[in-house]
Amino acid sequence: MSDPKIVSFTGTEPAAGGAPKSAMRSDLVEQAAAVVQDPPVLINMVSQRVRQLNNGRPPLIRVIERLGQADIALREIIEGKIVLSDGEITEFPGLEEE
Repeated sequence: MSDPKIVSFTGTEPAAGGAPKSAMRSDLVEQAAAVVQDPPVLINMVSQRVRQLNNGRPPLIRVIERLGQADIALREIIEGKIVLSDGEITEFPGLEEE
């Protein structure tokens, strides 16, 4: 299995893990872009959600792999856990039980 592509979000300095400091996985960006088709809206949704996560809000998805905050936000968008409603992010809290 090959490593996922990394898309630079801001900055290009490598983090301890070797990936760019603020990078998003390109496969997640593409999947989220299929859900939110307006790039500026997608960027704003991810930015707002990353801000929430950085301020201590818990992820709305089960995080089983090492993901950055932006990747968590993208997965939440892909899985329909957050949507844009009247210009505000609406959350659908709770993790799905298996």
